[in-house]
Amino acid sequence: MPRVIVCDVNETLLDVGALEPHFKQAFGDGRVLQDWFANVLLYSEVATLAGPYFDFASIGGAALDMVASARGTTLSAADRTRILQGMLTLPAHPDVRDGLQTMRDAGLRLVTLTNSAPAAVQQQLANAGLTGFFEQSFSVDTVRRFKPAPEAYRSVADALNVSIGQLRLVAAHAWDVVGAPRAGCAAAFVARPGKVLYPLGPQPDIVGPDFRKVAQAIVAAERA
Repeated sequence: MPRVIVCDVNETLLDVGALEPHFKQAFGDGRVLQDWFANVLLYSEVATLAGPYFDFASIGGAALDMVASARGTTLSAADRTRILQGMLTLPAHPDVRDGLQTMRDAGLRLVTLTNSAPAAVQQQLANAGLTGFFEQSFSVDTVRRFKPAPEAYRSVADALNVSIGQLRLVAAHAWDVVGAPRAGCAAAFVARPGKVLYPLGPQPDIVGPDFRKVAQAIVAAERA
């Protein structure tokens, strides 16, 4: 039986870099985006390990306030809202639609799993024009533990009534590609610019420079 393909959303399918102009307007430097998103991911993991749990958007807001405070910047309400709401209207990376179509044409089942809350991911996929590719979208809110906690991946297998080994995660994050195999999934890594694998973790059997190439490799692997 072919594996179910589980796509990460933020940075894997959607271009978080589209927020850079908002950060330039608010901070005078678009590169602050990178510090902010790294803190969002860090404190989502803190919430999983130490608690308390808050949804991804709430952590995003808290991390934005932390970054502003660290830089001695007072964010206007308009700038804060523009950045946080911008997460809901991110465009898809240009390689994503072709890659999803390749996998769907091959008859593979496609779902998403994201740290974003359910309502947020529905808006994200709809605004990016990607909703129709996926049979379901899953959120870590179900288990209140952010990826790469194993419960997040296992919740997808449970919901689909398949074994965890029947899932293949596709992500542009090294931590996600470590978490999925540790939970029992296969994994594929999208090596977008600046993204590299964690050398001390399990290594995925599929690695490609973009989503299109990864999708082609997945189809070939499932047909082998």
